[in-house]
Amino acid sequence: QVQLVESGGGLVQNGGSLRLSCVASGRTLVTYIMGWFRQAPGKEREFVAALTRSGSTTRYADSVQGRFTVSRDNAKNTVYLQKNSLKPEDTAVYYCAASMSFLTSREADYTYWGQGTQVTVSS
Repeated sequence: QVQLVESGGGLVQNGGSLRLSCVASGRTLVTYIMGWFRQAPGKEREFVAALTRSGSTTRYADSVQGRFTVSRDNAKNTVYLQKNSLKPEDTAVYYCAASMSFLTSREADYTYWGQGTQVTVSS
């Protein structure tokens, strides 16, 4: 079992950058595939990015490809989401999640979830 806490959200202008962090406790992060999801008001939660236990392989949603970078530091039990060239449509609550499965973009494959951090991109 693992507990996840996101941080780093806030207000940023169009074209700006943010780095989100997700710190795990209760079990070492290396145990899990880690993913990021987001949910905008009135919309379903959607996949953003994920990476393998070693961090050697990543997967991104088409909407963030080339702008977002997911990484992990297993020694610090932390996963990151670097977000560049932010757009108003990136406004959402961002969640990190942990999976015991393979590298996946399916929400149902993630067992543990953080509470989310709000990111607002102004136009």
